Amino acid sequence: MDRRDFLKTTGLVAAATSLGGISSGGNNAQGNGASAMRRNFKEVGLLGYGCMRWPKVEGKDGKQIIDQEEVNRLVDEAIANGVNYFDAAPVYLGGECERATAEALSRHPRSEWLLATKLSNFSNWTYDDSVKMYRRSLEIFKTDHIDYYLLHSISGRKSFDTRFGDTGIMDFLLKERSAGHICNLGFSFHGDAAGMEELLALHDKYHWDFIQIQMNYLDWKVEDVACQLYEAVTAKGIPVIVMEPLRGGALASIPAVLATELKAADPDKSVASWAFRFAGSFPNVLTVLSGMTYREHLQDNLNTFCGFKPLTGREFELLEHIAEEISKTPLIRCTSCHYCMPCQFGIDIPGIFKFYNDRVNEGSYLITKEQKDYARQRRRFLASYDKAVGTLSQADHCISCGLCAKACPQRIPIPTELRKIDEYIEKLKRG
Repeated sequence: MDRRDFLKTTGLVAAATSLGGISSGGNNAQGNGASAMRRNFKEVGLLGYGCMRWPKVEGKDGKQIIDQEEVNRLVDEAIANGVNYFDAAPVYLGGECERATAEALSRHPRSEWLLATKLSNFSNWTYDDSVKMYRRSLEIFKTDHIDYYLLHSISGRKSFDTRFGDTGIMDFLLKERSAGHICNLGFSFHGDAAGMEELLALHDKYHWDFIQIQMNYLDWKVEDVACQLYEAVTAKGIPVIVMEPLRGGALASIPAVLATELKAADPDKSVASWAFRFAGSFPNVLTVLSGMTYREHLQDNLNTFCGFKPLTGREFELLEHIAEEISKTPLIRCTSCHYCMPCQFGIDIPGIFKFYNDRVNEGSYLITKEQKDYARQRRRFLASYDKAVGTLSQADHCISCGLCAKACPQRIPIPTELRKIDEYIEKLKRG
């Protein structure tokens, strides 16, 4: 597909969204509270809760564990404000995500929440083990049906055939959908436009009920990846679920000079809210997932989605400018999904990339000795690196085995990036 004009596409989207698609069942889109968050797709809230990043606390043995009390409080507040879509997976949070999510949700009537979880058969995709994983999810949530069931992280026909098509598991899942135990069957996608076309070619056979894609204003602008995926799925009449609207938090902490521009346009709104409004402004979006670890994240998103206002043409134009400027910065496009973890050599890959990106965004990335207060800034940079990333988890321990790069859905050449950061740190240490 030829590169689409950003403003032409998004301008039409804004117009379409302003005409309808925000409210459902007679609810007024200009109202407040839960009713304003409803869309036409089976009463799914426009803001969905991504459960991959539940808060943690230190356990009795000194290890980090999920803070169940805080999870319960977050779920209570979310449901009270109209959030009803909760996205989990068997492999998230060291295998504890479904358990913690189920414990919080079970305190509410089943009619108040929609369960989305996944067939995460990455290491063992045999028929028997895949069925076992599926039934285990039903058992953990104490339910007889899964509202949205996803084939977890596929990139094209080859990955689909290997884990699902050639194993016979798709026939089982189709029978479960026919029996009502799976209400909606889809997949989460981590690939390019060609891979999506391969999977959409299977729509006549499997009748995908929804597809989850990564979509944000940076991916929309850079190489038009998100644009191509959204348009291809929409052309088939399949609803879209949006993941990574903040690109792993990167669009909540953009370079300070760009954040100032957004605050000038709307002083009362957070930088993150712009990314969420972008994703929610498209009429074929079913829900926008957000991994809200802290209460302030949840409250900020509720402020954005209750009484949701689609972006105007002028605001789309501003985000196009912001995306262009971000694309010029030397940021690593990591979304902190942790698919690369654990590293067998103990390297904190997401932590290193976050530290690096944060320094670039805040303007403390040192380039030359001629920079103001170079000596002091150099000492501060190195000290903060040691504090943010433990000595044994730093980039200098990478041996370039490449396993992390193979697992990265963003296709980041992780060993190369780690080597660059290590060389940079070594130069700073030498003064």
